Amino acid sequence: MKNQPYYVRLGYAVAGIKAVWQRESSFRIECALALAAILIMIVLQPGWLWAAVVALSIGLVFALELVNSALEYLIDHVHPDFAAPIGLAKDAAAGAVLLASLGALAAGAMMLVSTLKF
Repeated sequence: MKNQPYYVRLGYAVAGIKAVWQRESSFRIECALALAAILIMIVLQPGWLWAAVVALSIGLVFALELVNSALEYLIDHVHPDFAAPIGLAKDAAAGAVLLASLGALAAGAMMLVSTLKF
């Protein structure tokens, strides 16, 4: 598996994203919210800096959701039975996604306030 051409490794990454899309409703919801945020930015045209902040926020939420899903898949495979420490690890990973989502929401709200001059 090591030292394969870049396009092969890129294919693995795309396959991982597709798998999470198919298996995780939270990822699909996050994608819909990201699309809404992008459409709002297109309409409001807040400027490149705000666009970058929102884009980075979206990317962070997506990346953490993929890591959270990978961790859950791995843990469920290695240890399918319930164990409190494993539950804590899964909860912590989900908490990371939640914090990133709240940060993205705050960034979007600040962009709206800045752009619409409330």
